[in-house]
Amino acid sequence: MKLGIVGLPNVGKSTLFNSLTKAGAESANYPFCTIDPNVGVVAVPDDRLDKLAALYNSAKVTPAVIEFVDIAGLVKGASKGEGLGNQFLANIREVDAIVHVVRCFEDSNIVHVEGSIDPLRDIETINLELIFSDMEVLERRLGKQKKAAYNNKDIAKEVDFIERLIAFLEAGNLAKNFELADEDEEAYIKEYNLLTSKPVIFAANVAEDDLADDGANNKYVKAVREFADKENCGAFVICAQIEQEISELDDDEKKMFLEDLGISSSGLDKLIAASYALLGLISYLTAGETETRAWTITKGTKAPQAAGKIHSDFERGFIKAEVVYYQDLLDCGSYNAAKEKGLVRMEGKEYVVKDGDVILFRFNV
Repeated sequence: MKLGIVGLPNVGKSTLFNSLTKAGAESANYPFCTIDPNVGVVAVPDDRLDKLAALYNSAKVTPAVIEFVDIAGLVKGASKGEGLGNQFLANIREVDAIVHVVRCFEDSNIVHVEGSIDPLRDIETINLELIFSDMEVLERRLGKQKKAAYNNKDIAKEVDFIERLIAFLEAGNLAKNFELADEDEEAYIKEYNLLTSKPVIFAANVAEDDLADDGANNKYVKAVREFADKENCGAFVICAQIEQEISELDDDEKKMFLEDLGISSSGLDKLIAASYALLGLISYLTAGETETRAWTITKGTKAPQAAGKIHSDFERGFIKAEVVYYQDLLDCGSYNAAKEKGLVRMEGKEYVVKDGDVILFRFNV
């Protein structure tokens, strides 16, 4: 999974990226200090892995990973190349979802590119640039397809779709909210890879004082949450400055630090939970003496396709899956004990894999 972290200059975007990935992206109090996208790979925290590894005496533990891309700050006119606009828009097309950091704190020492704090205005600024960029992509496609549409019903159908979609975007809407009538329209929009069709999670960056109550009394956070609900986006509260401090601590110190602040989850935990929920992702597990590992799949994935995550041969030659739920396996103390209690199931090609399934795939190629 690849997440692009975006936001206007000086909203706490690079500070958040640094703390999530400990990659040390240059962070300074002026626009465009992030010129090349910084990329960091982060392990998805999953305490099930360590417990399973202990059960199997695994030589290696491999968690699922998320790739974060810190994308250059954006200003009005980015779609026309203002600031670092064109680079920003090219980099953002490659991600699965967008984490949009919005500033929800007052601090006279940190300049805001627009001169005042207004997260909804900031969201609109970025959304408009993404809409303009998508419209350019669609207009180019429209010009090309119109020429070929005269004697071709399929292309004529696509032309009609593009014209309706452009009108929808012109009204200030995002492509992800456009109602698709059939499979053809789903295929079109997938092919265009539009920026405004990507899922969005808003990270409301607050001051330390607003963390304990999760921003409940912060008017800016309230506005962001209401907007996210309306637009079917994710939203969570984070304090980039605190995340930076947390990133310097080991696990035990981190736990104590969070308790002192009166919070139970770090920003990374919240972001991962929001990302998995928004993208409909789950993890299944494989375990053995060699390795215990988490595999990320989409909810609703059937056993052969889940097996294909490990290797294409597993999917091609799929015979069956031996499945035991993680907690049942842990409670029994061993795989054989779980088998004796009838908790290990043999599942076929139609089995829909669930979060926390521990699976051994049988295949033949």
